[in-house]
Amino acid sequence: MADQSIPQARSTREAGTGVQGPVQALAPAGISRRRLLGTAGATGLVLGAAGAATGYAAAPSGATPLTSLGTGQAMFHGKHQPGITDPMQSCGHLVAFDLAAGAGRKEATALLRRWSDTARRLMAGDPAGSDDTDVARDAGPSSLTVTFGFGHGFFGRTGLEKQRPTALDPLPDFSSDRLDKARSNGDLWVQIGANDALVAFHALRAIQKDARSAARVRWQMNGFNRSPGATAHPMTARNLMGQVDGTRNPKPADADFDERIFVPGPGEGDPAWMANGSYAVVRRIRMLLDDWEKLSARAQEDVIGRRKSDGAPLSGGGETTEMDLEKTDDTGTLAVPVNAHARITRPDQNGGAAMLRRPFSYHDGYDADGVPDAGLLFICWQADPLRGFVPVQRKLDRGDALSEFIRHEASGLFAVPGGAAEGEYVGQRLLES
Repeated sequence: MADQSIPQARSTREAGTGVQGPVQALAPAGISRRRLLGTAGATGLVLGAAGAATGYAAAPSGATPLTSLGTGQAMFHGKHQPGITDPMQSCGHLVAFDLAAGAGRKEATALLRRWSDTARRLMAGDPAGSDDTDVARDAGPSSLTVTFGFGHGFFGRTGLEKQRPTALDPLPDFSSDRLDKARSNGDLWVQIGANDALVAFHALRAIQKDARSAARVRWQMNGFNRSPGATAHPMTARNLMGQVDGTRNPKPADADFDERIFVPGPGEGDPAWMANGSYAVVRRIRMLLDDWEKLSARAQEDVIGRRKSDGAPLSGGGETTEMDLEKTDDTGTLAVPVNAHARITRPDQNGGAAMLRRPFSYHDGYDADGVPDAGLLFICWQADPLRGFVPVQRKLDRGDALSEFIRHEASGLFAVPGGAAEGEYVGQRLLES
């Protein structure tokens, strides 16, 4: 939870990723979404398993004036799909679909064509199509990303069982699971993120309408993060427990980043169509905030293994200082408790297990007793979940101090293919194989 976050925003389009950073121009009143881009210069935990398994700060590279948020644009076409290495957005929707009765490969192919065209249009700041709802008529693209993945059941429904990756085998059971099957898994998964709530909703509505008779919504979850520019300087995000969350996420600049996060090409268990793709583990993790907030700040820090004020390890230093697992105080007590979340989830304590966390917080109201239904929509990316998510979660099952204050309520695993080239749709190499 406390040891990961997301990539820095970049100000120019990156080779192979199709990412273009925020543009700092302002749009005159009444300007169209397409015109807005031209005017702006558009050329141009685990809570549970993610904790300290990997990390790096999710803040944008510079404080962005709120008046310029709408001009940020991510590219649809590229080596990888958008929404993986892009900076974390302030609004998000996760939605899973099941193919409708009688729908198969033909219907799925047509659906992915529609979805890809809609995503490309909306990410460029254009209307969705002829029946656009105009919800985001006055807004720029607002760093919108739309990402598509396939669940385990998709392959049987489309007659593509031989193309199903071994890494997509169902996740094992964990002792901390209290999973609602109705809100878990699904044939298809869509991740939507944007820095404007209306832009994010507009994309969600367009994707749902495009499903038509081919697929039906299985579940949907809504999330949020701090808005870019809300702090005096860029900093790692905080979760709803108030903890700095994301210090040790892998960085795209790391020499082994692609090896850990993306599938390089055909290999053991990985079919050719997954080249440059990744695997997303999605977990709805409820935080038991009433219990957590009864703890003193010091007790909370002992649970996590990091200072609440700045995210520094309890062994001393600043947020990014390497944690000293052997350091003790004057009484011989370990500075970082043996069951602290950040200790247990360190990559060097889990065979080097690594994943890129890109979560959203959520709040779905209160129950009859006034208990908040709030927590983390945990999303982690890795080249192989059996070497990334699974070993860390198993380790957490055996004695993480944080487990007393969280509950895993929904889960999904999805194969996310590589990005679509110009003229392609997402999943084309699978569906036309």
